[in-house]
Amino acid sequence: MNLWPPFLGAGIRVRHIAVDFREVRVELRPGLLNRNYFGTHFGGSLYAMADPFFALMVLHNLPSNYLVWDKSAAIDYVAPGRGRVRARFVLTQQDLDTIVRMTADGDKHLHLFRVDIEDAEGLVVARVERIVYVRKKKAGNGGDR
Repeated sequence: MNLWPPFLGAGIRVRHIAVDFREVRVELRPGLLNRNYFGTHFGGSLYAMADPFFALMVLHNLPSNYLVWDKSAAIDYVAPGRGRVRARFVLTQQDLDTIVRMTADGDKHLHLFRVDIEDAEGLVVARVERIVYVRKKKAGNGGDR
């Protein structure tokens, strides 16, 4: 993932992906290509840090008969990000249990995830909300992801 062009160009680095895809750690270091006019992290780079992870984590923790995709996202910029910033994404068993329960009858479920982007001192730079769409595939849809 570190070679994926949107991450590479923005200076985003995936530092850890758990074998079970239940935890991901990502960081962003400041650089010439991801600074805004004020010398702080470009908001789009902060936003991109949180882009694919919750959907990927859900996808890798459900059977192949589920459809999973990002539905929407929002970010609240809390403080200027000046140095290295980090985000830790966690998929809990409670999240998975809720998703399975809400989709058991073939209904779609829009699951809300939240993650904070923090600086080296642990101060929140941005708060991100991601809504992931999940439902079981309809009969005849095949088993492809």
